[in-house]
Amino acid sequence: MRKRPAIPWATAVQVKPVSQPRTVEINSVPDDLLPELPLELPPFPGHLTTVRTAPPRPRVSASPSAATGTEAEKLEAPVIAPQLTPQESAVAQQQTNQSLGIAEKNLEAARGKNLNAAQADLVSKIRGFIKDAREAAQITDWSRARSLAKKAQVLSEELSSSL
Repeated sequence: MRKRPAIPWATAVQVKPVSQPRTVEINSVPDDLLPELPLELPPFPGHLTTVRTAPPRPRVSASPSAATGTEAEKLEAPVIAPQLTPQESAVAQQQTNQSLGIAEKNLEAARGKNLNAAQADLVSKIRGFIKDAREAAQITDWSRARSLAKKAQVLSEELSSSL
């Protein structure tokens, strides 16, 4: 069985604690025994440094035409492409040409029509993929060319379905 409190809750808020009278502190130390410590601050610097909130801007060379032939060769990144057998290369080349043909046919169908912003964006992406696929085909990177051409084909089919 529960015991009821002696004081009703409505009047419990009015109860205030009684503070005990202070006695003389035993551990008190007189002020004259404490040493005075001087507050020494380092001198304020004459200049302030700024804190960057963004990364520094990249430095660009004066003119790219000033680079010599050996410097231009060093700037080009090496191309890493998987080794394809001659049959795989021929199949990839055929698929690349087929996808590029479909993508270009779909782009021709969209030429001269009024396009909204999303469709115009698709057209620019398709053209970029076609350009990149042709560049990859020129250096005989057929797996990359096939992948880029397929992306151009899929986007062009989406564009032609939205017209």
